[in-house]
Amino acid sequence: MSRVGKRVLTIPQGIEVIVNKTEVTVKGKLGTLVKNFSPLILIKIDGSSLTTERVNEEKHTKQLHGTTNSLIAGMIEGVTNGFVKELEIKGVGYKATLKDNQLEILAGFSHPVLVDIPSSLKVEVPKPVSVKVSGIDKQEVGQLASVIRAVRKPSPYSGKGIMYKGEMIRRKEGKKASK
Repeated sequence: MSRVGKRVLTIPQGIEVIVNKTEVTVKGKLGTLVKNFSPLILIKIDGSSLTTERVNEEKHTKQLHGTTNSLIAGMIEGVTNGFVKELEIKGVGYKATLKDNQLEILAGFSHPVLVDIPSSLKVEVPKPVSVKVSGIDKQEVGQLASVIRAVRKPSPYSGKGIMYKGEMIRRKEGKKASK
C-alpha cells in the first residue's frame, strides 16, 4: 500500500471539506478550492480526519492513490496558509515592474516582456530585482513562477537571468578553461 496514500490527513479548525462523490471542495479563510478526482479512489471524512482508499489493486489505481492524498493535502494547506514562490532577477539592467494585471520584465531583450497575471494569484514586486508570486492553488503558483523564470533562464556562464530564490546555478568556466 502507498505510504503517502494511507496517510491520514487532519482537517484544521476553520477549514470545511465537502466530498460529493468524486468532487472535493475545501473552504478556508483564504478562499475555496474545488477539484475532481478519479472514482477509483474513495475519499472518506471521519470527524476532523480524511483518508483515501483504493477500490482495487490495479497498477493505475495504486498510482492515483498517493497522488490523490497529496493533492487534497495541498488543497487544505492552500486555503489555510497559501503558497508563495519568490524569484530573483540578476543582471545589469534586468528588472520587473507591475503594470495593471501584467508583469513587465526587462531582461536584456530589445523589448519588455509582458506576463499576464491570473486573477486568482497575487504578484508583488518589493524590489525591481525580486518578484513574489502567491495564491491558494499550488499548481497555479508554480506555473506562473515557471513562466516568469522561462523569460530568461539563468545562464551557467554569466549567472545572469531569472531564478528561484535560493536556487543554486552550477557555473561553468567558459573558453578560458580550455587553454
